[in-house]
Amino acid sequence: MNDMNWLAIYPEILLLVMGCVVALADLWVTDEQRRPTYWLTQLTLVVVGGMHFAYFDAGVTTYAMQGMVVADPMGHLLAGFACVATLITLVYARPYAASREMLKGELFILALFALLGINVMLSANNFLVIYLGLELMSLSLYALVALRRDHAVSTEAAMKYFVLGALASGFLLYGLSMMYGATGSLTIPEVFDVITKGIPNKSVLVFGTVFVVAGLAFKLGAAPFHMWVPDVYQGAPTAVTLMIGGAPKLAAFAITVRLLVEGMSGLAVDWQQMLVVLSVMSLLVGNLAAIAQTNFKRMLAYSTIANMGFMVLGLTAGVVNESTQWGSNAYSAAMFYAVTYVLTTLGTFGMVILLSRAGHEAEEIKDLAGLAKRSPWFALVMTLFMFSLAGIPPMVGFYAKLAVLQALVVNGHPFYLGLAIFAVVVSLVGAFYYLRIVKVMFFDAPADTTPLAAPADVRFVMTLNGAAVLVFGLMPGGLLELCKVAIRQALAT
Repeated sequence: MNDMNWLAIYPEILLLVMGCVVALADLWVTDEQRRPTYWLTQLTLVVVGGMHFAYFDAGVTTYAMQGMVVADPMGHLLAGFACVATLITLVYARPYAASREMLKGELFILALFALLGINVMLSANNFLVIYLGLELMSLSLYALVALRRDHAVSTEAAMKYFVLGALASGFLLYGLSMMYGATGSLTIPEVFDVITKGIPNKSVLVFGTVFVVAGLAFKLGAAPFHMWVPDVYQGAPTAVTLMIGGAPKLAAFAITVRLLVEGMSGLAVDWQQMLVVLSVMSLLVGNLAAIAQTNFKRMLAYSTIANMGFMVLGLTAGVVNESTQWGSNAYSAAMFYAVTYVLTTLGTFGMVILLSRAGHEAEEIKDLAGLAKRSPWFALVMTLFMFSLAGIPPMVGFYAKLAVLQALVVNGHPFYLGLAIFAVVVSLVGAFYYLRIVKVMFFDAPADTTPLAAPADVRFVMTLNGAAVLVFGLMPGGLLELCKVAIRQALAT
């Protein structure tokens, strides 16, 4: 625990170095399409992602930076997926950014540093490291939202995101400081030991836990701390909206597990009750509010809130009647849900980017009208994404929901059975607004009959994205097993 062990953080070191290299190299790039910067960034993502997947395959948990960092299979698996998500995001984003004078070195540099913040959060074993990664990611995303400096709506979204993000960070930091005051340690395993041994002043711990959960709920976008999500999703450039809705969700899931499950499982009775309230409110607010939306990006924002509610639902069933025997199953189901949701949302926002053209943002649901006539292939791929989000078999979204529901009912507790029934009913209501998109694409007359054209790399990645949603739905066992292995390793150490 006292060893620096630089080997464990080689991927993060490489990412930091390459972020600086890309920033310097871009100064000499004269190509308006920023091809050297783009390909150098993509090469970095491939190498760093490959390193994380190789470390995950090794299956070893190591500690670094005198115990402040943990390199375990869960962190490596999520970091690998985060690299893939960022890579796909940049493929979709490049044509969009080029038509809006956003294709600058800053787009790629800030994406790399946001990913570095995500990686730091994924490997954090200390409160300070979690906060360091959180701020690095958040500040990079604030700047990305405001990248179109002459665009009033984007600037307003950046201001809202910054103010509410700072409030969320304050909540989390205050909660962590109270946990430190109660336990006398900033290191997560030591906090766990103090809590499980029992200390006299539990009220301070519970009070601190309330602020920690509130801060995490802000970052997840769970109701009632969801107020920033619709405005930021709608106001940000769509390429940046995809960056916010993709890889950062994996980081938010990871720090929730690190803090609540690995650090505060002795207080599970308290924080699970809070998560139940958050999940129920998120499912209600997200699904009901989405029905009334005419703006597609805003509808997807409320869809995100509902999906985060479903994911949080999986985290509520880890400890039942003070027994942790169902913990691994519940947390792996929630992790599987987070990964598959990110996979689906990448394609959904990628399609919004594809439909947008110079001088026009395809933000309204009516902009999807007649897509089947303009491009039958892209309409089919978009249908796969909508079916997955609605939880219709055989898409991966169906199996993700099924895994969470199974985690709720397997313990046989009547309360969790009731939660599962509630989640199913609300999701059926929510399926309406996803199926409405399919109806608009196939049965409404298009306002623009021009065939939909896309660059070859975007067409290829979009097709792969849609195929992944279908294939993982037909054969979900492999990915789910990876999540189970990662969670078991994390809980064992």
